[in-house]
Amino acid sequence: MDWQEILAPFADQGRAGLLPALHAVQQQAGWIPPEAATAIARTLHVPPAEVYSLVTFYHMFYDRPTARRIVRVCTGPVCQAHGGQQLLEDALRLRNLEEGQPDEAGEWMVEAAPCLGLCSHAPAAMVGEGLYGPVPDASALFQPEALPQPVTHVAGPVRRLTQGLPRQRPLSLGEYQAQGGYAALEQALRHLSPETVRNQVKAAGLWGRGGAAFPTGLKWDYAAQAPGQPKYVVANADESEPGTFKDRVLLEGNPHLMLEGLILAGYAIGAREGYIYLRGEYTHLYPILQHALAEAREAGYLGQGILGTDFSFEVHLYRGAGAYVCGEETALFESIEGKRGYPRLKPPYPTTHGLFGKPTVINNVETLANVPFILREGPDAFRAYGTEDSPGTKLFSISGDVARPGIYEAPFGLTLRDLLEMAGGVQGTLQTVLMGGAAGVFLPPDDLDWPLTLDQGRRRGAPVATGTIMVFNQDRDLKALLLSIARFFMEESCGKCFPCQLGTRQQYDLLQRMFQGRAEARDRTRLADVIFAMHEGSICGLGQTAGLAVQSAMQLWPHLFR
Repeated sequence: MDWQEILAPFADQGRAGLLPALHAVQQQAGWIPPEAATAIARTLHVPPAEVYSLVTFYHMFYDRPTARRIVRVCTGPVCQAHGGQQLLEDALRLRNLEEGQPDEAGEWMVEAAPCLGLCSHAPAAMVGEGLYGPVPDASALFQPEALPQPVTHVAGPVRRLTQGLPRQRPLSLGEYQAQGGYAALEQALRHLSPETVRNQVKAAGLWGRGGAAFPTGLKWDYAAQAPGQPKYVVANADESEPGTFKDRVLLEGNPHLMLEGLILAGYAIGAREGYIYLRGEYTHLYPILQHALAEAREAGYLGQGILGTDFSFEVHLYRGAGAYVCGEETALFESIEGKRGYPRLKPPYPTTHGLFGKPTVINNVETLANVPFILREGPDAFRAYGTEDSPGTKLFSISGDVARPGIYEAPFGLTLRDLLEMAGGVQGTLQTVLMGGAAGVFLPPDDLDWPLTLDQGRRRGAPVATGTIMVFNQDRDLKALLLSIARFFMEESCGKCFPCQLGTRQQYDLLQRMFQGRAEARDRTRLADVIFAMHEGSICGLGQTAGLAVQSAMQLWPHLFR
């Protein structure tokens, strides 16, 4: 292959071109051959060791030949409970394969995936670049043309962000404009100062619809007031928390909504460049976002002198390659910069030292999608939903043992029981709800009636901001579920800090010993100590939350850990 021709578009990007260049090579060759890695190093003027460093860090890059089609079977918590692990084993046995090894003809390869964002279609799989589910049996994996196309159920008492979803195709620019799209951007650029935009977001009380739930307007203020240029805004579309799939649904149906919010964020802080970092497993969304960017650029919403004003803004689209830790904001910056996704020590914070060491605002897709409504309708209209401390609506990803898994848009303040009833109720007898994803906590069946607000969630130690709700009935094996969660964190730990790197391994090993009847008398205390060490000593949220689900299980079901 002519590697120089393939790599030519990235030649002037330097190290920041590493991830796009690796994707381009692998798309052509199916893996990263040594001669291609050498060509990348020469083209981008980086040491070859840096190229191999990325290839060996990201799950979706391969330093060995693969097959023409790769089957990735989801083994996340919900998929595991619905037969994901068995589906993986059946697929390997059916084709007489070893996991991660191609067949002799180079046609098929099968491996596990930690989560695919298809929790409402469990068990799910990724075949090539397509997402499918629920998968009926192992043989169907090798006939992808016959696999069911996932269409996520979307409902709720309020349809502000989810109007018209789900859709078979994304809204075009014209359709989005017909719904009032880009009116907020035009109003802001022509009539509002950047400071006024920030003040309106603060008055609305919008806080981040992700893990930390930091006040959005305050974050924008910090970045706007920070010294140094250029400034950047980043859309975090690396939605990889097991049980979470809201951002995928928004981008599939209405990518311009997030894009308008991103441009407004850039205007508000004085940035001229933005980045969208898309989760590697969401390959099907890449062309959708490329098309939306092209439409916006052609219509004058991106580029030089937007809408005839003196504001110029451009957006770059980056694709991850399978690393849960890159959902952490500083690890995401490192990834864009062409490095392993290692989290940075904080402080300094991204608002002063973010992407490329410059002041940066990073928000996830759902957070940005709320901004156009606030600017178009006003803060009071936003606060008409929800509660005083948690205004607005929230997208809840509900999966597992309910009649209608899917996305539910609802105002804050509803109870968990309300949401489960919206989803058609629990199928079978409720055993537990895992709230917040793999990094969340288990709730018992009698703890469903408190209002879902930020304040109540903090009091109870239950993450509300992600809106992730996984439901498990009495038929589900708790031990297998806990091992699945522990294995997930063990495999996804980046290894930068010892409390997480060693702690996640110890957590998994201790659980295995306990559940296999090989526990020693002090193992329960050891497990509690490991979780404490991870929480207090880890650099980033991955290690700090890696033991929360197990810790809550120890409190709810102590008999499992004897």
